Amino acid sequence: MSSTLQQFILPDLLAICPLTGSTSSHHARAALESSAWVDSYHIFVDRKRAYFIQGSNELLVSHTYPRAEYEQFRTVCDFVNLLFVVDEVSDDQNGSDARNTGNVYLNAMRDPNWTDGSALSKMTQEFRARFAQFAGPGCHRRFLKHCEDYIEAVAEEAELRERGEVLDMASFETLRRENSAIRLCFGLFEFTLGVDLPDKVFEDPTFMTLYWAAADMVCWANDIYSYNMEQAKGLSGNNIVTVLMHAKNVDLQTASDLIGDHFAMLMHRFTTSKSQLPSWGADADRAVAAYVRSMEDWIIGNLVWSFETQRYFGVEHARIKETRVVALRPRVFEDEDEDEED
Repeated sequence: MSSTLQQFILPDLLAICPLTGSTSSHHARAALESSAWVDSYHIFVDRKRAYFIQGSNELLVSHTYPRAEYEQFRTVCDFVNLLFVVDEVSDDQNGSDARNTGNVYLNAMRDPNWTDGSALSKMTQEFRARFAQFAGPGCHRRFLKHCEDYIEAVAEEAELRERGEVLDMASFETLRRENSAIRLCFGLFEFTLGVDLPDKVFEDPTFMTLYWAAADMVCWANDIYSYNMEQAKGLSGNNIVTVLMHAKNVDLQTASDLIGDHFAMLMHRFTTSKSQLPSWGADADRAVAAYVRSMEDWIIGNLVWSFETQRYFGVEHARIKETRVVALRPRVFEDEDEDEED
């Protein structure tokens, strides 16, 4: 159902979420260093650079990896900024070009000596070197697989955008778990914690129920918060709000309410599964407990960060946090001044 609403009310996800967030003491220093690192490659100019700055990626890292030591924290800042580069470049590309961009990233991640001379390959090389210093073999292997799945999903997203196709609920959920990059972000937990979980943990159905509940909470929250920005840019096809409106033939407000209901269900699933985790031995159990705590940091940190920056809600982010009322932005076309999107 196409919606004629001019505004909608966000679900109160912060009220639903019982978790308590925190931030990193390393944020100020690492933010300066990591943003200067991106700037040194001169990838973004004018509007894109302003959008990058206002996105406050390093503040997201502060909320979502608050326990990381400095070197690991700085490396995660670099990675989230690197993801921003890949995402922003691919958003303007068709499926074939997005896949080519992704392959540059993948090739540089797979082989420390590979380069095509591009800024993206050089940035990826530098991140990979930092990552390899602290990642255990299992963490490294899993992370690379997540990289491959992410790039494939980003290319598929671009192809869907070319065709103007909106997926059904089940297909979208599978795609969104990969193209959101949340699995990559979760894949850095072991890196920041200095642990290397045994494969049997990720093969356990209870742990994976917990894992997917956390990942989906981040994805669904991100989609409702980013919907207004994306619909204004004509990029709302890759968003659970659009999928819900199409699949259930409902308007925007109903889709927003459904997201709140689903988030509450996911939180219940997460807490229930956490209480039912098996034991893998004392050492593994301590590592798993730290990993679960890191997932909790991501769930609440993503919610809090979304209202602390202009990334999704522009200059009205504080007011929208209080009222939860979002006025729909007019559609902005490429040849128009797009400063409003920020």
